[in-house]
Amino acid sequence: MMAISRSDNSVLGRWWWTVDRWTLAALLILIGFGYVMMLAASPAVAERVIGSGSRELLFAKQVVFLVMAAALMVMVSLLTPRNIKHLAILGCLGALALTAATLVIGFETKGARRWLALPLMGTMQPSEFLKPCFAVVVAWMLAEGKAAAARRAAAGERGMALLHPQRLWPVAAFGLLGVVTIVLKSQPDFGMLMVVVCMFLAQFFVAGLNLAFVGALGVGGVALAIGAYFTLDHVRSRVDRFLDPSSGDTFQITKAMEAFGNGGLFGRGPGEGRVKNALPDAHADFVFAVAGEEFGFIVCLVILALFAFVVVRGLIRLLGEAELFVILAATGLLAQFGLQAFVNMASSLHLIPTKGMTLPFVSYGGSSVLAIALGMGMLLALTRKRASRMDVVE
Repeated sequence: MMAISRSDNSVLGRWWWTVDRWTLAALLILIGFGYVMMLAASPAVAERVIGSGSRELLFAKQVVFLVMAAALMVMVSLLTPRNIKHLAILGCLGALALTAATLVIGFETKGARRWLALPLMGTMQPSEFLKPCFAVVVAWMLAEGKAAAARRAAAGERGMALLHPQRLWPVAAFGLLGVVTIVLKSQPDFGMLMVVVCMFLAQFFVAGLNLAFVGALGVGGVALAIGAYFTLDHVRSRVDRFLDPSSGDTFQITKAMEAFGNGGLFGRGPGEGRVKNALPDAHADFVFAVAGEEFGFIVCLVILALFAFVVVRGLIRLLGEAELFVILAATGLLAQFGLQAFVNMASSLHLIPTKGMTLPFVSYGGSSVLAIALGMGMLLALTRKRASRMDVVE
């Protein structure tokens, strides 16, 4: 434990005694797993994809990103809820503009146009930063709508004007979701879109939206997924291969399942895995398979437990929270974090159709790890113990 007295009134002192240190520790351990997995998987991938003499290139880059992620997470966690709201609004506008820009000036990889080339920084996927900022902005909009309804009830107003803020704020949230949906569908990135929509529905449910309306939105989402299956070849191919492996190329998932089988309970040992020499995305989408082969079932359970701990601990932390904005924002961030981890691990285990999505803090990817650090920093800031709630939504 850091040697900081409870009487220390500095910014760092107040932060240390108010932040959820258990969640912070779990997130830092996940970052540590990211370091270990890059040490295990990236050299083989770098040599195969980039060429001989580059074994340490991807590892060195990711170590820099992981250090930056840890620093960013702590820095953001120092902010107040009001600061988080302002940061999210600016971040959402900027990330949405850059995500839309990928459709014009972005470059295409594997049939999708999701990345921008930046001087000195390599590539950037702006939609990764859109996710946490979008969650907080939607929470702010829904909280403002509820506050407007409470003011109307206190004033004894009757009827419902068409342009009353009680209606306008939720409509604005749906409008923002519509814009995000159009942009992500155009890239296309249906995995990201699925995470955003599920996160949005979770926030609306917690905000007290009628269950019938939530069900209608869920039906709409299913209809959209069915439409994607019948209109998009790559979506249909992935679903067909999941349901019937003999219908197409299942090389990646076959190798991943072999890796889990070879790892057994305790793994083959660090550096002894073979799947990383075969899978092109062993350091990213299938890093969980590398962990299963080299470190075994027990370590995979530990990784799973860490993700579950962060989500459950965050939800428990919200039980004593009074501010709706904080509750909704943290709910969205936790839903995003947990769902992304689930999709990656379930894809590797062939529980769902394969989907290229990183395992938070563990997979390779600069944009991904920094965006997750931003979201978790926001979560830590929102769930800090506060003596005063005056700055939450002002």
